[in-house]
Amino acid sequence: MTTSENLFARAQELIPGGVNSPVRAFRAVGGAPIFMQSAEGAWLTDVDGNKYVDFINSWGPMILGHAPAVVLDAVREALPHSLSYGAPTRREVELAELLIEMVPSVEKVRLVNSGTEATMSAIRVARGYTGRDKILKFEGCYHGHGDSFLIAAGSGALTLGAPDSPGVTEGVAKDTLTVPYNDIPAVKAAIAANPEQIATIIIEPVVGNMGLVVPAPGFLAELRALCTEHGIVLLFDEVMTGFRLAPGGAQQLFGVTPDLTTLGKIIGGGLPVGAYGGRADIMNQVAPAGKVYQAGTLSGNPLATAAGLAQLRYLHEHPEVYEQLEATTARLADGTRQIAQELGLNYTVNRVGSMFSLFFTAEPVNNLEDAKKADLPAFGRYFHAMLSRGIYLAPSQFEALFISTSITDELVEKYLGACRESLAEAHGLSL
Repeated sequence: MTTSENLFARAQELIPGGVNSPVRAFRAVGGAPIFMQSAEGAWLTDVDGNKYVDFINSWGPMILGHAPAVVLDAVREALPHSLSYGAPTRREVELAELLIEMVPSVEKVRLVNSGTEATMSAIRVARGYTGRDKILKFEGCYHGHGDSFLIAAGSGALTLGAPDSPGVTEGVAKDTLTVPYNDIPAVKAAIAANPEQIATIIIEPVVGNMGLVVPAPGFLAELRALCTEHGIVLLFDEVMTGFRLAPGGAQQLFGVTPDLTTLGKIIGGGLPVGAYGGRADIMNQVAPAGKVYQAGTLSGNPLATAAGLAQLRYLHEHPEVYEQLEATTARLADGTRQIAQELGLNYTVNRVGSMFSLFFTAEPVNNLEDAKKADLPAFGRYFHAMLSRGIYLAPSQFEALFISTSITDELVEKYLGACRESLAEAHGLSL
């Protein structure tokens, strides 16, 4: 038995399912999860000493690769001054200033501890601001594990085949409207059926939680117009896309400014953090400025803000990072598509910036129903074939891949070579 297998056996006696986040359990691909020991640059090392090239990057935040010196140095500098104060600090102010400077929609911002906390808080603020109860979300978009979001959810909920979670009350479900992604007529119908009742439309502007799905041309702009017309708060969940697709996130890339934005992942440099922000008149509803209550002892944690500031400042000062990420990810995605076609598979590859997905279906993937047509057993075989060749992918068809600046030309070639062999192995094809 490997050390990973032994640890997983122990964990299953102690932790529900043996993991602290469902997708880590490898349920969608079979087998036991790999327990990691360390990481540096593009490489992960597991507890048995095996090394893998990382194409998940902690689900997005490690945009500069693992353990970048600029971030570690900032944490080392902050470390001797204690781990938490429960009181205001200078870096909270500096991080807020930087977030407001970089993200087009953000005029005021509140720091929290996770993406889930950010989205839960943001919809509460939207409800308080509008005086309305209902929210509209898109099928397959995942916004964390708040009750309101576990209706037609994506990501880990989708991977487990149970997108509607027990424990979510009927009342919460009634206040959550769902429509297909990229479907403006369905949005219009939902608004018409619930006049002056919808507080917010929340969306991943680029979806990462049913695999990578791209907004159709004009889709986000039409949402913006509909929200303006009907007094609905447009909420972009940029926990994944913020600072990854562009310095100002998907809203900068697509030129559409929401009313509220939720952030996470990259702004902590790998430490737990989240944020929500937007128009000043909406954010002024948050206590103590307003009556919408939200609090957190560890919000603005000194280590998380030190790491986040270091990483965001680097990205802000080095815009060439995004050119590098664009070029690297294009080579990976285009190469994957070409290999699949050469093998006669004609699978769909979606990409935006430094995020991409290989879908095991020949049909275009524009929404959840399209994504669910993928050949999941074949994906599981492909995942393990790649893992055996030292390539660490998301253990689910319904998760995007995230590329870091540590992926060199040599590692692109390593990935593409493994991809060719693994696709052939997964489908019983000879090379």
